[in-house]
Amino acid sequence: MPILPPEPGWFPTDLFENPAHAPTRERAWRVLHTRPRQEKSLARRLFEAQQPFYLPLIARRQQIRGRLMTSYLPLFGGYCFVLADNEERIQALATRRVAHVIDVTDQAGLWRDLQQVQRLIASGMPITPEGMLEPGTPVEIRRGPLAGMQGIIVRTTTQKRFVVKVDFIQQGASVELEDYMLSPIT
Repeated sequence: MPILPPEPGWFPTDLFENPAHAPTRERAWRVLHTRPRQEKSLARRLFEAQQPFYLPLIARRQQIRGRLMTSYLPLFGGYCFVLADNEERIQALATRRVAHVIDVTDQAGLWRDLQQVQRLIASGMPITPEGMLEPGTPVEIRRGPLAGMQGIIVRTTTQKRFVVKVDFIQQGASVELEDYMLSPIT
């Protein structure tokens, strides 16, 4: 089986150098929470549609049957960033590879963060994904029917799901929530 070259992780090629690709009132950055293992497939569709996107990919080297192989994996599993107006957002949803669209309130902050992530990747240094929500972290639920409730992460489980402790009338309860629904309380 031939080794495939890495796929584009962003479009257009000057996404990070050209200020014209900064978010505007009409076109804003959105975070696409993908269905499981659909990040690269979604990126291919966005690339074909010539829609500005960013999927940070990092190289992972492993030995398979005695051969050293390099694969490119999403840095943030389950997430792809897209610069889209409302119509383009709907087109991304129509791919059936997106589970949720997360609107971004701090456009400039996300844009700055994405530029820094790309600069980090471009440095060629080894990169390790880091989760921010560790057990003991106070969080607030930002999405879903429990939005606004505060609690503490008591343990993590597989597939980036968290068990959150929520205090009701001085009693404890827990619920599993996906990390995109939570934000740390500072």
